[in-house]
Amino acid sequence: MKLTAIPIAALLTAALLLCGACSARRAAGGGDSAAEAPAAATAPLFDADSAYAYVERLTAFGPRVPNTEAHRQAGDWLAATLRAHGWSVTEQQATLTAFDGTPLRARNILGQLNPEKADRLLLLAHWDCRPWADQDPDPARRHEPVPGANDGASGVGVLLEMARQLGTHPADLPGIDILFVDAEDWGTDNDEESWALGTRHFVNNPPLPGYRPAQAILLDMVGSPDARFGWEYFSQEANPALLRRIWSAAASLGHGKHFTTEFGGAVTDDHVELIKAGIPAVDIIDYRYSPSYQGFDPTWHTTADDMSNISPQTLRAVGETLMKIIEN
Repeated sequence: MKLTAIPIAALLTAALLLCGACSARRAAGGGDSAAEAPAAATAPLFDADSAYAYVERLTAFGPRVPNTEAHRQAGDWLAATLRAHGWSVTEQQATLTAFDGTPLRARNILGQLNPEKADRLLLLAHWDCRPWADQDPDPARRHEPVPGANDGASGVGVLLEMARQLGTHPADLPGIDILFVDAEDWGTDNDEESWALGTRHFVNNPPLPGYRPAQAILLDMVGSPDARFGWEYFSQEANPALLRRIWSAAASLGHGKHFTTEFGGAVTDDHVELIKAGIPAVDIIDYRYSPSYQGFDPTWHTTADDMSNISPQTLRAVGETLMKIIEN
């Protein structure tokens, strides 16, 4: 993923929306940030240690760069794990062309719970790794692949733990899909269309006849101890109601430290491809926006994106919040 340049007027509109939301909370006596909301709600079942173990296992395969053996083995494990938790699995394989002409053997993995139900919520995360650490502070290491513990595996770990929990009582749930999407991170800043190749293929070539979720939630870089999930610009534009529901659920569970109502940037990520296809999507992504630092997690696209930067507490905040959304 990358940060997207958008017109100043649009940024001002987003800022006004955020200010309006904060003012409404102040008028209601709720404070001026999600972090001030009391932790009154009962947390749903979500085992953060289990989610951490999934992140660790996926990272242990090695960098999941398309066309590598680590990528193949990791994909096999993802599909098998979903099936083991009782999900119906459809795999979509395709050869996609990267911006530099490289043919990528890509693999999207779709798990479904209650596939007979028409109204569906799609939860997704990319599972591939960037082939070069172009943001590494050491220029000598910028040709190395990114380990992808936070950028990729963290979202997958949360969704695998959710799959484990939800698979124990599927009859009580709506139609839920989990998508592990491939070929997100083989992109260049010079070409907006070079990112999210797997999701673009997914929406243009549905793996199941007539498949179309009602809405979607994307997880990306959700494992850092210091993660701050602001209101991402395209998410606000496409699905403000769902965005507010998610952040309200997080606040009610005491996770406002991570789910803040500050501006979360305008990010070119998998959710943009869904939005283009008419599927209203929200991106939960770590982007820090403050006077002292503006940008993604400092390990983004570096060789330091390893398990040392993964916090079970942050995984819990995201997992419990999404479980609450489904519970409600």
